Amino acid sequence: MAAYVQRYAEGHPRVADAVTAVMLLAVFLAGSELTVPGSRQPGRLWPAVLLAGISCTTLLWQRSHPRIAVLVTAACVGAASGLGYLLTPLIMAPVMAALYWLALGTDRKTTRVFTLAVLIQLVTTAVIADPADHPLAYRTIAPTAWVLLPVVTGGAVRLRRAYVQAVQARAEAEQARAEYAERTREEEARHRVAEERMRIARELHDVVAHHLALANAQAGTAAHLADTSPDLTRTILADLAGTTSSALRELKATVGLLRQPNDPDTPLDPSPGLARLPDLVTAVESAGLKVTVTTEGEPRRLSPGVDLTAFRIVQEALTNVTKHADAAAVHVRLVYAQDRLNITVTDDGAGKTPAPLVPGTGFGLIGMRERAHSVGGDLDAGRRPEGGFEVTTALPLYSESPEEDREA
Repeated sequence: MAAYVQRYAEGHPRVADAVTAVMLLAVFLAGSELTVPGSRQPGRLWPAVLLAGISCTTLLWQRSHPRIAVLVTAACVGAASGLGYLLTPLIMAPVMAALYWLALGTDRKTTRVFTLAVLIQLVTTAVIADPADHPLAYRTIAPTAWVLLPVVTGGAVRLRRAYVQAVQARAEAEQARAEYAERTREEEARHRVAEERMRIARELHDVVAHHLALANAQAGTAAHLADTSPDLTRTILADLAGTTSSALRELKATVGLLRQPNDPDTPLDPSPGLARLPDLVTAVESAGLKVTVTTEGEPRRLSPGVDLTAFRIVQEALTNVTKHADAAAVHVRLVYAQDRLNITVTDDGAGKTPAPLVPGTGFGLIGMRERAHSVGGDLDAGRRPEGGFEVTTALPLYSESPEEDREA
């Protein structure tokens, strides 16, 4: 029942204030009949009715205008004291209610100023202008206690409400942070999925493009030499079988990344790196292209991501030479510096048809440049003034992206 009344009062403040005003009017009139033995009782009732009506009517605006309500009710109570009415809690009920709402709805400084003013006014009036000559304690100590009681109560309620609001605000902020973190995790997960798809697509492009181009060159060379050099043709065809077998293995390894972790068919072979460069050179040379590899500086151990990137860039560069340059020879130069690996792939462009590649275009060059950037490196590609085409990349010895190493 009490909870229902409280909810109703919070939902209908005007009704609650009107009921309070009527109740305090009755309390004020009841208090006007009280006195102490030996004191003179005021003979007329109408002043009490008038003062009660004015002060209690003012309480209808105690929420919106608490300062005015305190001033009016204090003036009415002071007037009642000057007429000889005893300052009991019943007579002071309107000003006590006004002080409660003042302490509840304003700051501490305002509450202190108005409380002090009300105390001075009531005590001074009761001491100087009381015609009934009530005991001094009833004119000083009692009014002070009844004035301070609602002020302390209202301040305590205000502090509790502020504390509850702070707790709720903190809870809402924590909930908002949790929701934001959840959204961020979901976005990060989607971002990682997209990156993984791009990485797998890049791997598939490199594997398929290189091996198909190499197989095409080997098949063309074998067909050209089939009548004149049968033994060499058989050697090239054997190399062609090895090329297609290697393509199948790498395709299986790359597509196997899409399998579930508990799938027994998931390949466990490591990602290719510069350690497989001799096999790559042998396969390219079987297509009729002369490949030389030089290494400068002391070879250093590369992080998995950089090792894979270096191998794929060399592989793609050789594939482009095989497909487009119609060159006779290509030179791969590896330079190990203090903290970087510089790779240069240069072809002589001595074929009949000039290389159709334009620097900065083509999916092969785009893929190589993206690979270099993914580990914190750079890549340049373009024609040489003396002829041919050159791809140059500078890679850090250790990837700047831990994710790249984990993926590798």
